Amino acid sequence: MTFDELMTAGRASNELVMPATWSQGRATFGGLATGLLFDRMERAVADSRPMRSMNVSFVAPVEAGVPALFEVQILREGRSVSQVEGRIIQNGEPRLICIGAFAGDRESIVQVDGEPAPDAKPVDQCQSLPFIEGVTPGFIGYIEMRWAYGSMPFTGGSGREMGGWMRFREVPKTLADAHIVALVDAWPAPVLQHFKSAVPASSLSWALDIIHPRPVLKADDWLLYKASIEQAGDGYCHFNARVWTPRGELLAVSRQTVTVFG
Repeated sequence: MTFDELMTAGRASNELVMPATWSQGRATFGGLATGLLFDRMERAVADSRPMRSMNVSFVAPVEAGVPALFEVQILREGRSVSQVEGRIIQNGEPRLICIGAFAGDRESIVQVDGEPAPDAKPVDQCQSLPFIEGVTPGFIGYIEMRWAYGSMPFTGGSGREMGGWMRFREVPKTLADAHIVALVDAWPAPVLQHFKSAVPASSLSWALDIIHPRPVLKADDWLLYKASIEQAGDGYCHFNARVWTPRGELLAVSRQTVTVFG
């Protein structure tokens, strides 16, 4: 099932079974789980209040083939801001928890443009991460990434940066905020390029801001992603990332803490 098909199924019921084809190791791809939960949270508030900031805790793996219950609660509805909590529950236990701030525009005399995109090779000149069943994570069959910065995972690199171009392999009807949530989480932690052989890694926490008013996007746009390691050691990696439109407009700001088992 594509991301759009799963999003449609999730809107029809509070319970959803994650397909194994969206796997990431022993868990469901975190971007899929978070994107589907985000879609429910977004629909709980007024259209005039887009998501400005979201914090995610990956409490435990969201398993494939196990019924997952999606719960959404509005914690507070203020004049301009709605604070919303979302949870994914499996076997009676929380597996993923999100807190999102959805906020309308405010008048302000200050206007500072977003950080412009860095130079990057054109998409057709960048190496693609192929989907190889049984080798690469299952979700790579749905999301395409093309390397413009850093090295591929597990190639013994030494840099701080990783990233490139990304989009869904099957173009969605529209590129909504839920799609952006899923795409941003697709990239591996940049520390993985330092290893010479495969090691497990999993996200511990994630903070994501989407810039609004959001730049206009076409459904088939390639988005540019660039991550940089802040610090790595003792089995953890802290890194920040930015996302831009093909025209160089800042679209999202991300920061993750990842557990590395190696």
